[in-house]
Amino acid sequence: MISIVNYGLGNIKAFANIYKNLNIACKVVSSAEDLAGSDRIIIPGVGAFDHAMKSLNNSGMRETLDKMVLEDKVPVIGVCVGMQMLAKSSEEGIEKGLEWIDGVVKRFDPEKLSSKEPLPHMGWNNVIIHSDNRILKNLTDDPRFYFLHSYYFECNNPQNVIAKAKYGEEFACVINSENIYGIQCHPEKSHWNGIQLLKNFGEL
Repeated sequence: MISIVNYGLGNIKAFANIYKNLNIACKVVSSAEDLAGSDRIIIPGVGAFDHAMKSLNNSGMRETLDKMVLEDKVPVIGVCVGMQMLAKSSEEGIEKGLEWIDGVVKRFDPEKLSSKEPLPHMGWNNVIIHSDNRILKNLTDDPRFYFLHSYYFECNNPQNVIAKAKYGEEFACVINSENIYGIQCHPEKSHWNGIQLLKNFGEL
């Protein structure tokens, strides 16, 4: 059972609809009790880092999520701001992140962007795969995904980076450490490749 964490942020319905169409069991959870029986977890997110972290911390699910992910090793994927929350901290705010993957979130440097690359980074972009990780299998050649962000995850361990995109400079757009995954782009808005990635996650 895939649990989609509802802490007030993220396009919950889009994820649920995709899994319904894939005939993969999922549920929306909004309490620690709801998380019981989960064998996969999705943490979506939109908006500012501090607001997202405060919302999750105040949801009553944080302690249970930490145990399930760090001790029980339940596979989890953070999407967009949900990915950034996996870090230790973000330049966007002052709150601590989940600290599940060693890294920090940084803002794109405007001086490295061209006049055709405004912030936020919004729209379709190619993704460069750096790993044969199962979550990236069966994507199209030179896959494209939909992005909407001004900040990116900088991993302290380069081996955690399994795919990159380029916006001014290359940045990590898909990361992995053991059972923990993060994706900066929006698979729920990325048509075939996004659906395939979510299917892969459901079959890990």
